[in-house]
This record gives sequence, C-alpha cells and structure tokens, in this order.
Amino acid sequence: MAPSGNAADTIRILVATDSHVGYGERDSIRKDDSWRSFDEVMQLAKSQDVDMVLLGGDLFHENKPSRKSMYQVMRSLRQNCLGDKPCELEFLSDASEVFDGAFNNVNYEDPDINVAIPVFSIHGNHDDPTGDGNLCALDLLQVSGLCNYFGRIPEVDKIEIKPILLQKGLTKLALYGMSNVRDERLFRTFRDGNVKFFRPGIQQKDWFNLMAVHQNHHARSETNYLPENFLPDFLDLVIWGHEHECLIDPRLNHETKFHVMQPGSSVATSLIAGEAVPKNVAILNITGKEFKVEKHRIKSVRPFVTKEIALQTDPRFKKIMKVRDNRSLLTNELEKIVLEQIEQAKNEWLYIQDEEVDEKDIPLPLVRLKVDYTAPDGCKFDCENPRRFSNRFVNKVANVTDVVYFHKKTKINRAPNVDKKMPDESVLAEIGGDSVKVGKLVHEFLTAQSLKIIPQAEFGDAVTQYVEKGDNHAMEAFVNESLSLQVKEMLALDENAIEDLDEHMERFRQKREEMFATGLLKKAKRDRKLHPRPVNWDSDEQGEWADQPGAVIIDDENEGNVNSALAIKRGKTSLFISDDENMNAVSNVPKKAPASKKAATNASSTRGRKKIVKPTSNENIGSSAQTLAPIFTQRPRRVVATKASQLNNRSIDVIEDEISDNDDAFEAIIRKRRK
Repeated sequence: MAPSGNAADTIRILVATDSHVGYGERDSIRKDDSWRSFDEVMQLAKSQDVDMVLLGGDLFHENKPSRKSMYQVMRSLRQNCLGDKPCELEFLSDASEVFDGAFNNVNYEDPDINVAIPVFSIHGNHDDPTGDGNLCALDLLQVSGLCNYFGRIPEVDKIEIKPILLQKGLTKLALYGMSNVRDERLFRTFRDGNVKFFRPGIQQKDWFNLMAVHQNHHARSETNYLPENFLPDFLDLVIWGHEHECLIDPRLNHETKFHVMQPGSSVATSLIAGEAVPKNVAILNITGKEFKVEKHRIKSVRPFVTKEIALQTDPRFKKIMKVRDNRSLLTNELEKIVLEQIEQAKNEWLYIQDEEVDEKDIPLPLVRLKVDYTAPDGCKFDCENPRRFSNRFVNKVANVTDVVYFHKKTKINRAPNVDKKMPDESVLAEIGGDSVKVGKLVHEFLTAQSLKIIPQAEFGDAVTQYVEKGDNHAMEAFVNESLSLQVKEMLALDENAIEDLDEHMERFRQKREEMFATGLLKKAKRDRKLHPRPVNWDSDEQGEWADQPGAVIIDDENEGNVNSALAIKRGKTSLFISDDENMNAVSNVPKKAPASKKAATNASSTRGRKKIVKPTSNENIGSSAQTLAPIFTQRPRRVVATKASQLNNRSIDVIEDEISDNDDAFEAIIRKRRK
C-alpha cells in the first residue's frame, strides 16, 4: 500500500553538517560564532517540528573540544531536543548492531530520558576517535543520552555498513552512515571490493535509502577522494559532509541514479570563495520513496565577502603602476575597495534578518581581498605589508590580521639537478595559498628526500598528529619507537649480514611503510601510556603533566607483542613480509578464518572499541536485513604516472592559490582510470 502523503506518513529530517563548534574560540571577536550557528540550527529543528536531526560529521572543530564547546553543545541539545513530545519514529533495527557503546539502544526509547527530537550523527575528520579507548566527543554525547552516534568504522580495510531501520506510518527509512576514513585508504578499500552494504531482507523496494558520508567530494589527487560511483546505486539520497561550500539543492547523479546533497558548513573556517556562499540547512520531507527539500538560511552567520583583483588589468590601477613610488597611492585605492566590501557585507546581513537591527548590533564582517600584484616589465607595484594594511580596519572587520592577501606570478629559472631535495615548482605552487594542509606539505617535502632509517609515512603521520590533533608526544614517541625497532632488528642479524647493513635497513623501512599503509601499526600507537604524575606536581604553575617531555612510556613489550602478532598473521617468525604476499587481497565470498590466525586479530587496525563479528551471507539486521555483495569486484586499469625531465633554464609560472580542507596524504599518487 502506497503512503497517503499526509503528515502521518511523512518523516521530517533536519540535515546539517560541519558545525565546527569551537572554531576560533580563542579569537576575542569570533569566539562565539560556531556555537551560536549550531544553536540556531537546533532551535530551527524545534520550531519546525521535525522528527529527527541528521548531522554529517565535524560537529566539533577538535577531537578534544574545550569545556566551553562541550557545554554549549550539550545545553543546546538539551533545550531543543528533550521534551514530552513523543517521537513517532519506530525503531526496527537491532541496536547492538548499529550502535557501539555502553548503551546499545536508541536514546528516545530509553525509559529514563524524554527525547522529543532524536539526533543521529557520524563523526568527521576533526572530531574523530583518538587516544586511549578510541573515544571521541560524540561518545560523551551518546552516553549522556543527547545523541545517537552511528556509522563507526572499526576496520578500515574491511568495511561493513548496516543501516538504521526506521518507520513512520507507511514510510520506511533505511539510514546508512559512514564516518570519516582517510581518503586514500578508503579509495583502496572500495577499489578492492572490501566494502559491504547490508539491506533490509523484506520489501526492499519500499525502503527509502538515505546515507551520510564525510569525505572529500572532488578529486584533489588520484585517490584522495570518494567517487560518487563507488557508492551503491540502490541509494536514493546521499548527504555529503566535509565540503564547506553550501550546495543544498539535491543533484542527480545520472550514472548511479541517486541524488547528492552537500549542505556545507554553518561557520566559515577559512577565507576562501566557497565559504562566502550563503549558509543553509535543509529539512527533508520523505514520504514513501519520494522526498522534498525545504531550504532554511542560517541568519546568525557572520557576514563574509571575498574579492579577487589583478592590479595589472584593473583600470583603477593603470596609472598607478607607472608611478615610481606608488605605495601610498596603491594603499589608498585598495583601502577604498575594502571599505566597499565592508558596506556590502553589512547590507547583505541586514537583508536576511527578520527584524530591524541597530547599527551597533551588526556583527563585524569577514573581508578578504586577494590581490595579484604582478606588474608588466618596467613597472612595479609597491605593496604595503599585508598585516599592517589589515590593521587599518580594526573595529571595522573581524579578521584584523589577514584582510588582504598579496600574491603574484613568479618566473623561476631552474637548471637540472639543482635542489634535488626540494619538490617541483609546480607542486609548491599547487599547495601554496591561503590554507595549506600540514600533511600535504610534509608529504611533498619528504617525497623529495632520501630517508634511510625513519619511515616516511609514519613520520608524516606523527607531524600531522602533533600539529593538527594536538598530540604533544607524537614526534617523541615516533622517533623512540623507530630507532628502538631498528636497533633490535640490526642486533638480530648474523655476522655475515653486517656487510649489507644498508640494504637490511632499507628493507626494514620499506616493510614498515607497507604495514602502515595497510593500518597494521595503528594498534601499537594506541598502546602508549604516561608515567604516573608526581605527587608534588602543580598543574597550574608547571602545566599539564601529559604535556611534559619524557611523560610518555614507550612500551617495548607491547610493541614486541604487536610485531609478534603481525608475524603470526603472515606465518613468519620475523617482522619482514615476503614479497609475494598479497596485502590487498580481494575476497568476494566471506571465508572462515583458520584457528591459527585467530590470535592475530588483536593487532589489526581498528577504529572502534569492539570487534564486529563477521556475518554470514544469511545474517539479518534485527529481523529484516541481508548481506549485499561487495559493490566492486574488478580493479581499474592502472597507468603509471611519469615525470618529464626538466629542461635547462626552463621558465615556469607559479601561481599561489588556496587549497580546500584536505585529509592527510602520505602515499605516492597513482593515476587510475575506471572502465
């Protein structure tokens, strides 16, 4: 029987992604922007009487949010999502299979909590699980009963995605979630056919299949994104998180026949053009297999205007570039442009407000002016220091240190075999700009080096953990572990092998690279512990004990156990893996693991706290689900990327430009084409 189309058969879902609560909280002007936008979204959910809220990742800007950020999120969820209004959604899944925590049940069925609007969320790359216990901020919200955290990926090299089954009236909803996974690794897992989607076992054509993901949407290299055609074609709508540009209108993928919606972020975290697009959230109205979208503008977002000009072609600067000392003239003209942007930002913000607002209550806008000051031959643009120029707009803009960004095209003459340890100019130009990802920089510079002892991928990961995740001991622990393992391996060699010491060190380093790429070293990293804090330690005066040098215990015994488990898994007695071993084997049919390999499961790469029991082909989700065979069983053709030799004194144009928020990429890029 088809749904009637009335409210009793319509599921209303408020969809939002990338709230980034906690962003800029140390900025005296912008410190409250992120949580105010999130609170407006939650108030909208309550006022629009939705059935549920779906968050697409990056609720928090950091995986260790501050107490203020956690307080504001919990306050908003409690004020807007708890209440006496009964939730009309019927939960049909086995909660133990879709939730992983101390309370394996959906929060609105808990007899001790009155939940009016349930919130379902996956994690993103900013609020991902880390540290002892592999917990994240969403775990705290889940145990407090304020959020339903789903879409965990315990094993990144073997992913099984089971839906949450909900029903309201005659409308059935299968909600899939896949939290953030490093893009290169996820690409390989999909390519090798190691991703399984489960579907309801009965009335499959009657279910509306909705999925939330948090990955790169567009190719920034050959493998560091999730192609839309990797997802199964039985889906009806995909909510795409991680990308901050708001593309709220659903777009049809003509190959897979499902729609894709990209809500974007609710706060600007970088001064690029994509963040200047008006911020919106959507309310989905699902009735049977049909859906409609209601767009709602987020009105509390700080106004943001960006503009890009080229002085050489702009008529306002034609005469100025011919003046010898033109700094003051150039500065005055640029100042006029910025003032115009400020006025534009204020007018746009006032236009979307429902009530009249006093001038003093208008928030200071974000303004960015990108200036290409490349001058023709014989001319020069004498630009003022960008920070000094930006300080002219104190009390007029929110970003008083980076209003203007100067860049120009530079011709670089490079002879062959010069600076071999530096990346190519084209690579430096690509990664240059307003927002540079540390992982990308480390990867490109290490690729040009010749490391003999330290594994490149682990080194890059440690730098990224230190800079982006705030792990103060990442570098210290990595260096100690690497050197300790190298020494142990060298001492284990016989006398005849000493002459080939360099070769053995290189082999050892390469095998560590391979093991890191497949996720086999993740468990060892989570086993790090701290020395007990001294009794007389004063955290207020001396700082946190966990941040002190030497506080980390490098557990040699654990490292040895992990290496032993890895060796057992491969049937070897040493750390080395045979060259003929297939580390990315594709298995279309689940096989029963031999008993001798059972002990090695503790060392496999996991992102969750519990091991998912492999289902058989007849296993159901709750009472109505079955296994879907891997979507891809063939590997695409590979084309080896070649690098052309450099010419003597070749002139190269390098243009600095911004790059989008990107995940870490420490692997060599291999070009692949789909048939």
